[in-house]
Amino acid sequence: MTASEVPVTTAARGSILRSDAAQKLLAFAAWIVIIIFFSIASQYFRTVENALSILLATTVNGVLALGVTFVIITAGIDLSIGTVLTLAAVTTGVAISVWGLPIPLGILVGLLTGGIAGVVNGVVISRMKIPPFVATLGMMMIARGLALVIPAAIYGSPKPIYFDNAPGFTLITMGSIVGAVVPILPIPNAVLILFAAALVAAFLLNRTVFGRYTVAIGSNEEATRLSGVNVINWKTAVYMVCGLFAGLGGVLMASRLNSAQPALGAGYELDAIAAVVIGGTSLSGGEGTILGTLIGAFLMSTLTNGLRIMGVPQEWQMVVTGVIVILAVYLDIVRRRGR
Repeated sequence: MTASEVPVTTAARGSILRSDAAQKLLAFAAWIVIIIFFSIASQYFRTVENALSILLATTVNGVLALGVTFVIITAGIDLSIGTVLTLAAVTTGVAISVWGLPIPLGILVGLLTGGIAGVVNGVVISRMKIPPFVATLGMMMIARGLALVIPAAIYGSPKPIYFDNAPGFTLITMGSIVGAVVPILPIPNAVLILFAAALVAAFLLNRTVFGRYTVAIGSNEEATRLSGVNVINWKTAVYMVCGLFAGLGGVLMASRLNSAQPALGAGYELDAIAAVVIGGTSLSGGEGTILGTLIGAFLMSTLTNGLRIMGVPQEWQMVVTGVIVILAVYLDIVRRRGR
């Protein structure tokens, strides 16, 4: 090997280490290490029941993370997805339990609730030029208030809405189509919905004009606008898609609990954003993958589950999660600085 060949090899190796694939691989390796550690530390972690519990616990956070991935790729943020999830669950409960609508129409109401909230976010951000942090923080408060106001207007107090008149609603998430065919694999339907949503998200991001413009806006919004792309409309569409995923998360949460809990949902947005960042999506925008987001969501759920089994207090679980998020963001900064 000549001296001139050494820099080329070193540069190539450095570019691989700085690639987004490297961060996904690192997140996946960290997930495997966490699984091995907790499997050794506790026999209860190794059970099939616990594995199913981790899968089920990932569904709602995973769906939220899929939606906010698009927003973060545009270099934006959405702090409202947790409370929009709650509002979507409440409107689904009102549609099915109060109005007596069929379950499919009730689900549609929940999805539309999330989509409308996303459109409002997109319009405020793209047309009114309000920073995403401020705009979605406002929507977070609005959605939280409406989630409490609606049941209070019906029952006189913001109490949960139960789906007693729709016994099949809970089967959407807690039933098991796979278990009916293969009894030894009672995988909840919610997990299948998560993977189906991930496939849809991956198709949107990788195979459509919507996905290409999402990445382009995050890479260089001004250059994208000068190239003739209607950035305002496409950015609004990005937030709408994020809202639709939040609406789906609300439906899944309501089905899993068989009730709409008006006070639930606060803090879910932080877990979702953490999963996206851990999965390699850059907060600076312009890059991200659905596979990385899924890995990040499963890593978060596995870590939380393992710490809970080990008897670690919840406040320390939050500390560990915060440290991991900071490390993930730091790695992204280092990777971009290297480029």
